[in-house]
Amino acid sequence: MEFLTVSGISLEEHGNRVLQNISFRQPAHHRLALAGESGTGKSTLLQIIAGLIQPSAGEVRVSGDRVRGPVEVLVPGHPGVAYLSQKSDLPHSLRVEQVLRYANKRPPAEAQALYALCRIDHLMQRRTDQLSGGEQQRVALARLLLGAPRLLLLDEPFSNLDRGHKRTLQSIIDELGTRLGITCLLVSHDAADTLPWADEILVLHQGHIVQQGSPEQIYRQPANEYTAALFGDYNLVRGVARRQLAPRHAAAAALLVRPEAFQLSLTKPGLKGTVTTVRYFGNHDEVEVALSENTVRVRQPTGQWAVGQIVFVSLVPGGGWPLEE
Repeated sequence: MEFLTVSGISLEEHGNRVLQNISFRQPAHHRLALAGESGTGKSTLLQIIAGLIQPSAGEVRVSGDRVRGPVEVLVPGHPGVAYLSQKSDLPHSLRVEQVLRYANKRPPAEAQALYALCRIDHLMQRRTDQLSGGEQQRVALARLLLGAPRLLLLDEPFSNLDRGHKRTLQSIIDELGTRLGITCLLVSHDAADTLPWADEILVLHQGHIVQQGSPEQIYRQPANEYTAALFGDYNLVRGVARRQLAPRHAAAAALLVRPEAFQLSLTKPGLKGTVTTVRYFGNHDEVEVALSENTVRVRQPTGQWAVGQIVFVSLVPGGGWPLEE
């Protein structure tokens, strides 16, 4: 039996279809991410799974038990399911110790270990209004974990955090599955949040699932240009260049190529082009090359390229993916 089963979920609000026939399954301890641009229904779907919004059709089951929405229960929510929103929603001006004591359902030793895991054991005497945004988010997470959830729903948990606090929270979430046995479902619009973390990614667009697969499949073989754009920079190569770079995909409307999937050389073989721009990004250069019909962006080691150079462009093995437009 799958741990989480989402079957035929649809939602209509004010005559508008927000979600349309969403179905997927998530095994226990499987890291699943929902990706999509703002307004695609990601957060709404997460709240339906949490039992906080009533769907118009379909059902959600956790370990075989149906999740009932707020129309069916007095207090919204489902036992064993915790939902962490973008905002911490902590009580104002209470000490952290008070907030956590009221929520705690674990023995003292387990609670202390959880505070250490969330990197908040030094914050106990601070008031919630004295915490930074990252500290508030970690306290809010600890408060949820004290209830011993089996499924943790993470709604854009890093969106309001600076780089340091974001990396700390990412490390904590990485440890949850192995140390506490909690299954996580993460919503994000940022590829940096999902690609290195997820076992599987679902891509939502206008309330539909448009692609489902491993991070590598989603990144290297996107179903469409929308999905490609969500997960990084890309080139669309057309015309003669497309046929010369990838003869086996000659019938495709365009060839999608990530910048790192090109390679440059000062000698043949390859398509002849001229370097028009070189941008320095620390660990690599982004080089723009004008070909006869296309201008492409290429990611290369730093310090080797200069504007005006004549170069030859080719693909690394397996570097291009055909797209129908």
